[in-house]
Amino acid sequence: MIFWIIAGGLATVVAVLIALAMRAPRKRGTEPAAAYDLRVYRDQLREVDRDLARGVVSQADAERVRAEVSRRILAADAALQKEQAGDHDKKGAPQIVAAVAAVLLIGGSVAIYTQLGAPGYGDLALADRIAMADERRASRPAQEAAEASLPRPQTPASASPDYIALVEQLRTTVANRPGDVQGQILLAQNEANLNNFPAAADAQREVIRLKGDAAEATDYAGLADMLVLSAGGYVSPEAEAALQTALSLDPGNGTARYYMGLMMSQVGRPDTAFRIWDGLLREGPEDAPWIPPVLAQIEEMAFRAGVNYQLPEIGGGRGPTAADIEAAGDMTPAERMEMIGNMVSGLSDRLATEGGPVEDWAQLITALGVLGQTSQAAAVYENATEVFAGDTRALDLLLRAGQRAQVAE
Repeated sequence: MIFWIIAGGLATVVAVLIALAMRAPRKRGTEPAAAYDLRVYRDQLREVDRDLARGVVSQADAERVRAEVSRRILAADAALQKEQAGDHDKKGAPQIVAAVAAVLLIGGSVAIYTQLGAPGYGDLALADRIAMADERRASRPAQEAAEASLPRPQTPASASPDYIALVEQLRTTVANRPGDVQGQILLAQNEANLNNFPAAADAQREVIRLKGDAAEATDYAGLADMLVLSAGGYVSPEAEAALQTALSLDPGNGTARYYMGLMMSQVGRPDTAFRIWDGLLREGPEDAPWIPPVLAQIEEMAFRAGVNYQLPEIGGGRGPTAADIEAAGDMTPAERMEMIGNMVSGLSDRLATEGGPVEDWAQLITALGVLGQTSQAAAVYENATEVFAGDTRALDLLLRAGQRAQVAE
């Protein structure tokens, strides 16, 4: 209701301003031509009378001049009356134009909002939006329904008949050797090359079944990839389950993280999708296969999340690299804590001198809490909340980090 009151008030004010502008008298540098002529002719009549009194003109000439001037006075007076009548008829024009403008402004606004807006819906609180996203996530279509809604995939025009024949032969061979893991891997790859993504997903499921407990995060991420491609870019519950398994085995798996961000964007959580994709960009590397699709979408996602965003340096990174993590596995607990302390010190120095995104501040607060440096974590938390004052998303992220470090309630 508040929206309609404000919109109606603005439209009315604009219409009134237009009417006032049209009603304002037009400035004239001179009077109407007919009025000027009429005054001149009357002066001429008086001049004739004066000339006759002084004996400058004869009575006959004076009468002839009076007749001519009188004729001109009548013509000028008729022209003046006509012009004044026309001005009187135009007096209602501003009101008519104002009424038309009001109808166009108000009616047009309502028509546009009906098409593009959401009539009847008020502003949604963050908790309501999250609840709606959770409901959308829980009730979204299954993989089978998504695939059924799409046309049958077409074989690429670039696929030669010889290659298609080889894939047919591979299908027969794998069918006759059901326990051949390598054969299923090859089949999944080649089915994907032919855009036959549902068959590729079936082969990848078989790979995971045959590997059993030895299946890796890349296997589950590959299955999710085939499922998403089979559904035309839609992340189904089945694909999400594969992604969750991949991330449980390897939280840093880039493919799984990209698709989790895509899923979050599809169910109405652009804030979560943005955080995931921003992390992928910062960690890199530049030639990672998920970098181009993230770059193509992250600015729109930041806009939807309400973030004033600038693309970071790809691979500029925050936190330990894969090599650092691998090296930490061979360290003693004391050496590992020393390495973490050095990383935290470097991050702290960089934020103090150069600043950085809120995710870096949150990571520093959490790391300081893990190291038991709660007083320093509290100081960083207080500083960060001042830096990002007014940014509700950033403050929410900092609050969660502060809670993990036990420096915020």
